[in-house]
Amino acid sequence: MSDAPPADLTHVETWLFDLDNTLYPAECEYMALIEGKMTDFMERATGLPRDEARAIQKKYYHEHGTTLAGLMAHHGIAPKAFLDEVHDVSMDRLVPDPVLRSAIDTLPGRRLIFTNGSLGHAERVLGHLGLDHLFEDVFAIETADYLPKPAMATFEKIVSRHDLSAPATAFFEDSEKNLAPAAVLGMTTVLVGAHAAASTADFVHHRTHDLAGFLTSARLKDLMP
Repeated sequence: MSDAPPADLTHVETWLFDLDNTLYPAECEYMALIEGKMTDFMERATGLPRDEARAIQKKYYHEHGTTLAGLMAHHGIAPKAFLDEVHDVSMDRLVPDPVLRSAIDTLPGRRLIFTNGSLGHAERVLGHLGLDHLFEDVFAIETADYLPKPAMATFEKIVSRHDLSAPATAFFEDSEKNLAPAAVLGMTTVLVGAHAAASTADFVHHRTHDLAGFLTSARLKDLMP
């Protein structure tokens, strides 16, 4: 069930989705495995005790958009080694959702992934969830030249790369701050997750704890001639 009245998305022709904690529920704590690997990496990179390394990890995330961006800026870390290591985790916590798969499959128009994760990570997760065939392309951190969301330049790059019409694009994200640039560009923004209902940001146009229900109930563009 959706937690809001059916959304009018009849203007949407391009569907832009974040990946982690958006196309699967944050409650499965899959990202906790990745964050643990990030802390391991931070310990080695900084030589600090784990608690201190984790505090810096969070500081980098909030200041730079990703832990990786902070490590690159302050420690000269090679991004591929970091991405390969932290994304090498078990996928047992990710459970395919046939209702969500069907809801995405019926969306009219183009569908794209826009993630701060790596291309390899996106391919693994989408494949495991049975969603890989539903998306035209993945715009990942490598595609963004390692400049993560919410950088406006990265949003402008995906718009240019895929020739997007922002007013005809809907962007689905679990991170409120990543929706702000999308709204500035004119996209329709949807905050996803259990925390969404508490958001009061005016740049968040829709909020849902149930992405599948939200998409299933929404009013969509009729592309039939």
